Amino acid sequence: MKKTSAGRTEGYGDVGPEPLRHYALLADGERGVVVGPHGDFAWMCAPRWHSDAVFSTLIGGSGVYTVTPVGRHVWGGHYEDGSLIWRSRWVTEDGIVECREALAFPGDPHTAVILRRIVARDTAARVSVVLQPAAGFGRHPQRNIKCHDDGTWTARTGDLRLRWSGGSTARPAGPQGHALTMDLTVGAGNHHDLVLEISDRPLSDPPPDAATAWRSTEAAWRQEVPALDRAIARRDARQSYTVLRGLTGSGGGMVAATTTSLPERAEEGRNYDYRYVWIRDQSYAGQAAAVAGGSTVLDSAVRFVTERLHEDGPRLAPAYTVDGRRIPDQRTLDLPGYPGGFDRVGNQVNEQFQLDGFGEALLLLASAARHDRLDADAWRATQIAADAIAQRHHQPDAGVWELSPRNWAHSRLTCAAGLRAIAHARAPSPHSSRWMALADRLVADTAAQCLHPSGRWQRSPADPGLDGALLLPPLRGALPADDVRTIATLRAYTEELTDDHFAYRFRHDERPLEAAEGAFLLCGFIMALAEHQQGREVAAHRWFERNRAACGPAGLYSEEYDVSQRQMRGNLPQAFVHALMLECSVRLAEPWARP
Repeated sequence: MKKTSAGRTEGYGDVGPEPLRHYALLADGERGVVVGPHGDFAWMCAPRWHSDAVFSTLIGGSGVYTVTPVGRHVWGGHYEDGSLIWRSRWVTEDGIVECREALAFPGDPHTAVILRRIVARDTAARVSVVLQPAAGFGRHPQRNIKCHDDGTWTARTGDLRLRWSGGSTARPAGPQGHALTMDLTVGAGNHHDLVLEISDRPLSDPPPDAATAWRSTEAAWRQEVPALDRAIARRDARQSYTVLRGLTGSGGGMVAATTTSLPERAEEGRNYDYRYVWIRDQSYAGQAAAVAGGSTVLDSAVRFVTERLHEDGPRLAPAYTVDGRRIPDQRTLDLPGYPGGFDRVGNQVNEQFQLDGFGEALLLLASAARHDRLDADAWRATQIAADAIAQRHHQPDAGVWELSPRNWAHSRLTCAAGLRAIAHARAPSPHSSRWMALADRLVADTAAQCLHPSGRWQRSPADPGLDGALLLPPLRGALPADDVRTIATLRAYTEELTDDHFAYRFRHDERPLEAAEGAFLLCGFIMALAEHQQGREVAAHRWFERNRAACGPAGLYSEEYDVSQRQMRGNLPQAFVHALMLECSVRLAEPWARP
């Protein structure tokens, strides 16, 4: 074991990064684990989503926890339906080995409980196990390692406490003994449980019973995930819901993604930290859950957004930590990063104003109101958001893509959609009539400034270009589906910013679309909804199926899809893609109905 120039510890048995399609996700609402094809935990932050990582080989850090078959093997895997219980599956020269793995669900904000069950099928299974967490993105190796009389191990890494059950035959390894390793043989037809606890508080006695933890986790997932019997692609739709639920914590916040620093485009500097709660993304997820009948994701979104509106009012930030705090400033970690990118934590969104967040918040709250799920605080939050729009709609904002401040057409049309939706959702009152009038004024002002000579919407008064985000406001009721501007924008976008049923956000420059960035899966699913709204069902399903396939074996979506290389790009999993995929799967099963 040796130190790098950044002071991190290189892991015993480090596994290199893989293409993103090869990874699966374990999540319990409070944190997530990215699992690789070698049975390796490539990424995990603890105790919360935005904490420092204890396993970070994904971006060139250290810390490992592997369960790998001995000898030659071929990897596969699948989720148990309606859950984030993952089964890594290897075909070896001797037989089939599985490792059933999950974070005990629902999670505790202070303590992660990681369940791994090694299962031997027809023949005995031989696996190699390595445990070497390293907190602080690899800066703090495991220390104070001790084996107790009951066969459990305890240790510390940074400020975290660890306890490991099921590894009684493990031994310290490596030059300084920071790793625990074990060669394990499981008899045919049998299984062996490993339970790892990671906490920022003293651990309670006794350790969790593996069988009990598995039963409660299975039961919790069964209770949380709706059946979605009427959805198309039902299994994938339920999987998208489980991802959204797994990213949603007890405080109500849903992180945009589990990871940081996974590049959207190699060597182009587009690396970001998405381990935070974006108001827009959470609103997308809540609206999708309302359509799907998933009460926990909907209620959590309403609670988190309502609290932020009450606390910050017209100063609502675009994004927060899961506990509702300011996102830290952007900085690097002095790690190699994922190949083609570099390491980065924090996000410059903490310095931005995004007007459309108020509109999305109103759309979320209106969706909840239609299901009679708003309390008095949430109704008051609708007035806060509407007043903020009235106060700030003249100001330039960063927009949906977080670019230089301008009067983005999408932001203002989204606010109009939100005002119309909430006005329709509550009983007639002076508020509702005032909100409808403000929505009319926003649409009229935007038309005066952002209507292209061809009759379609353009991005901003100074930018005549097209933008995929401009397809969304008509879907949310900013203006009718048969409005000539809606039809003209959809036609022009399809002709200029799509290729073979993949969609792109906007044109960066004169390069071919696929050379500037990957296909944007969010836009692909929006296209499916737009065609569905126009009554073109065959086209809608083609868009849906094309973009539904842009994932790996685990069914996870990243933000972008590199069409030429058939590779996923960006952080994983991207919540808003799963949200729109879920919404499509439900809406496309029936004739279009106004949200």
